[in-house]
Amino acid sequence: MNHRTLLREGRQSLRKRLLTTLLVPLTGLLIFNSLITYFGALIYANHVHDESLLNDTLTLVQMMATESPDGGVSPQAQFLLEYEPGGHNYFSVFSAKRGFIAGNPVLQPPGKLFPDGDDSDQPRLYDVQIEKRALRAASLVMTNTRDPSDQLLVTVAETLRDRHQEARQILFLSIPAQTLLLLVAFVLVWLGVRKGLRQLDPLTMQIASREHDLAPIGDENVPAEILPLTRTIDGLFGRLRGMLALHERFIADAAHQLRTPLAGLSVHAERAQASSDPETIRDALNHIERLIQRANRTSSQLLALTRAQTTEHEAGDTEPLNLATVIPELVGQRVHEALAADVDLGYEGPSGPLWIDGDRHRLQELLDNLIDNGLRYAGRGSMITVSLAQEGNEICLAVEDNGPGVPPAWLERLGERFFRVPGAEEAGSGLGLAIVQRIAEWHDGRARYMTGNEGGLRVEIVFPIMQKP
Repeated sequence: MNHRTLLREGRQSLRKRLLTTLLVPLTGLLIFNSLITYFGALIYANHVHDESLLNDTLTLVQMMATESPDGGVSPQAQFLLEYEPGGHNYFSVFSAKRGFIAGNPVLQPPGKLFPDGDDSDQPRLYDVQIEKRALRAASLVMTNTRDPSDQLLVTVAETLRDRHQEARQILFLSIPAQTLLLLVAFVLVWLGVRKGLRQLDPLTMQIASREHDLAPIGDENVPAEILPLTRTIDGLFGRLRGMLALHERFIADAAHQLRTPLAGLSVHAERAQASSDPETIRDALNHIERLIQRANRTSSQLLALTRAQTTEHEAGDTEPLNLATVIPELVGQRVHEALAADVDLGYEGPSGPLWIDGDRHRLQELLDNLIDNGLRYAGRGSMITVSLAQEGNEICLAVEDNGPGVPPAWLERLGERFFRVPGAEEAGSGLGLAIVQRIAEWHDGRARYMTGNEGGLRVEIVFPIMQKP
């Protein structure tokens, strides 16, 4: 199924999302750039018009000094000063002695008309408002050539219309170019995204070509942005390989362990069918019952071993457990069974709490296998002691019996699957201590096997201690 078919089904498109994610900022960038262009053009237009306004003021001052010594302005000059195609410009002339002389009497700078000590030969610029119109004005104080003791204030002002119009013209001229640049950038981005996504095609084909291959994809020829995804897939493949390996091992173990009891069942069933002797039939049925019990125990232990070999921890699998409370409770559940087997089962431990982060059900299975091992191999009249002790930052759970024990040469192999000490008379599957060891490892602990103080077997499970929650 290709990407076009997926799009028709309403699937989200990574290409569309990338382009949308890029188009929105690019559009915003165009608007922002247009604003910058407009205000930049307005600043430039203000600068040009301010220069022109200063020149007009100086020209008017020179004209009045040479052509109108009395401070008046000719009608022709007045028309030129006030003319504006789309509005109206203003000028005014004030005398320090006579007051208003010509132009618009409202047009005057803020503050004093003739500030003290103002002998500058350059006009000063300021903003003013007349008839609800915003104006830009320039004023200059000159000496009245007809009366040297008198001063004239000459002011020229213009509306801001031309300035904004020029800024808009610059903006309208730049928008097509910016829009074209944006479209070209968008096309380049689209082509880049399309080409970039094509780099995923070999990886897609590589994964699609697999049938039952769960080997890691690896990091070779994988883009850096995709590495987290491929490594997550590799992690998933690894967990699947582990699960499949557990299933295959369970099938192999089940076939290995159940072959003998099933064969025995077949033999004794044939014996019972072929014989008419009640004793022979009863003996065959007794053998069948024992073989069924053995098969049930073996299948239960195989399932327990499979669960114990699962090393992954999920949320909620563990909880704070006080072994000083949990272990005596679990031991107490086996006392009646021990009494029936004529075995003295006891517990020794501290009164204070000993906390671990663990799973109560797995701990019960671990302790049950250790006690079962003692009940099976220590024999009647023996003693089994379960003890707890703190060793630095660790907690040691020990189960010791005073039975015949295990020769030192075989102690290191006690945690192996299906291993049974040569010469052992009691029947067993060889899975009990393997389950114990796997459960200990699941709790980040370890199992130790040694000879007890009275010659029997001592098994120690060491857990990392947990501070009180």
